[in-house]
Amino acid sequence: MACSPLEQFAIIPLIPIHIGNLYLPFTNSSLFMLLTISLVLLLVHFVTLNGGHLVLNARQFFVEMIYDFVFNLVNEQISGPSLVKQRFFSLIFVTFTRLLFRNFIGMISYSFTVTSYFPFTLGLSFSLSPGMTLLGFQIHGLHLFSFFFSRGVALPLAPFSVMPELSPHSFRALSLGIRLFANMMAGYSSVKISSGFARTMLSMGGITYLAHLAFLSVASASTGPEPGVGISQAYASTTLNCTYFNDAINFHRETAGR
Repeated sequence: MACSPLEQFAIIPLIPIHIGNLYLPFTNSSLFMLLTISLVLLLVHFVTLNGGHLVLNARQFFVEMIYDFVFNLVNEQISGPSLVKQRFFSLIFVTFTRLLFRNFIGMISYSFTVTSYFPFTLGLSFSLSPGMTLLGFQIHGLHLFSFFFSRGVALPLAPFSVMPELSPHSFRALSLGIRLFANMMAGYSSVKISSGFARTMLSMGGITYLAHLAFLSVASASTGPEPGVGISQAYASTTLNCTYFNDAINFHRETAGR
C-alpha cells in the first residue's frame, strides 16, 4: 500500500492487546479519537477555569462561538418549547465538536482522519438513529406509525403508501454515515493524488518539470478549502441530526397537513 493515496486512511495497530482469543489492538484510530476528546476537554477546562473571564481571550471566544452556533442551530432546526428542545443540546453539541475537531486534526500531516473511517461514521449514525426512533415512540406511542401513512389514502392502498415513506426513514442512518465518510475521504484523497503526480513529474525532470507545476497548483488550491470542507461536513451532519430529532418530536405537525 506504499505510495497509495489511501495509505493515509490505513488502520495501524500501535499496541497489541490480546484478551483470550480476542485481538483488540490500540490503533492509530483509537489514538486520534482519544486525542480529540482530550483536546476538547482541555480547551473547555481552561476556558471555564475560575469561572472564565469578563474580557474574552482567544480560547474563551472560540468555545463560546461554537456554543452559540450550536445553540442557535438547535433553536432553528427543532420546533417546540425551548425547554423540550434544549434537552438535546448537550448531545448535539458533543456531536458537532467531535466531528469538527476530528476533521481539523485529520488535516495535519501524518495524522489520521477518524471521520474518513467508514465503521466510525456508520457507528456514530447508527448509535443516534435508533435513539431518535425510540424517542418518537416514547413521546407519541404507536401513533408514530401514522408518520408513514398519508391522510386520505384508502386502506387497501396503505402498503403502497407506507413503503415509500418507510424506506427513506430506514436508510437515514446509512446515508448519514456514507455521506460523511465519502466526502472526507474524497477531499483528502484528491489532495494526495495531485501531490503524488506533482512529486513524480518533478523527479522525472525534463519537460515534465513544467507539467508538475500544474498538479502542484491543483494540490495547493485543493488544500485551501479543506478547513471549509471539515466545517461544512460537521455542520451538515449535525443539522441532519437536528432535523431527525425534530421529526421524532414534532411529527404530528408534519402529518397534520397530509
